[in-house]
Amino acid sequence: MKSDLTLRLSAWQKLWQGTADVMTDFFHRTLSLIAAYWTSGLEILILSTILYYIYLYLRGTHGARILIGLALVFLTLTFISQMLDLAVLGWLLRSFSVFMAIALVVLFQPELRRALNELGSHRFFNTALQRREAIEEITDTVFDLSSKGFGALIALERDLSLKSVAESGVEIDAEFSKELLITIFHPKTVLHDGGVILSGDRIVAAGCIFPLTQRDDLDRTIGLRHRAGLGLSEESDTIVLVISEESGQVSICHSGAIERNLNVERFRKRLSQLLLREETHAKDSATQLEGETGLPASGGGALVSHSSKPGSSPGTQVAHTGQFSEL
Repeated sequence: MKSDLTLRLSAWQKLWQGTADVMTDFFHRTLSLIAAYWTSGLEILILSTILYYIYLYLRGTHGARILIGLALVFLTLTFISQMLDLAVLGWLLRSFSVFMAIALVVLFQPELRRALNELGSHRFFNTALQRREAIEEITDTVFDLSSKGFGALIALERDLSLKSVAESGVEIDAEFSKELLITIFHPKTVLHDGGVILSGDRIVAAGCIFPLTQRDDLDRTIGLRHRAGLGLSEESDTIVLVISEESGQVSICHSGAIERNLNVERFRKRLSQLLLREETHAKDSATQLEGETGLPASGGGALVSHSSKPGSSPGTQVAHTGQFSEL
């Protein structure tokens, strides 16, 4: 019995030692392989990522069909030349590869321009100066709409996507311009009854249906357009700009709060704080805004029942009927 137990223990020790040796050798070989070829693996990963994003970007476009056709022709000819040892055809393919690269740049000029434009307009590459210029353009557009008496509802997309809301309207996908926004919100156009979504420097969609706020503590003078702005700001981090068609007053909705009857300077300052995230000044500005106009500090939830028309004297009150405009 003792000898059998000893033999079994010895066998188990040898088996365990052999397994340990195999595992150690495996790990050593794996680490040596990684150390020798990690750069090749990195290159494959980078190239795969680039090709994958190129495919995603070109998918569904005319450029994708052209690229697939050219790739199939080139790969087929290369395969034939290698299999049948066609030296002249192989030399021609290698010689024309440089010209094909130039031809691809020419053929895909619109797609390349759009891709570079999107890359340059990405938030990571945007400078504070570019954002301030965008704020100036938005301010100019908003108060131009106000002076013309056009009601408007404009959502500025931030971190949370508004794709589901954009799908409720009409896709625009155009570069931002004051003229285009004024045309969209002209009372005689089809798309003026709804909201516009801005993402970066592009108008994503128009005629969108924004969710209405379900709060029952709102002032009765808050119309549907303002309630839609509040509703969207409650469900996302979006900043919604509202221009009243009746009074022309300009409001900002964010984080479930509304700041109404803003003049040009206050609007520009407040929008800069919200978009540029100048948190150190935002609290002081909100307190100052409350003291000057009776507006609540951001996120306070209280609303103003009556406000003056832009440009009117402080003592003049505007009588509201309870409706600003229908969305």
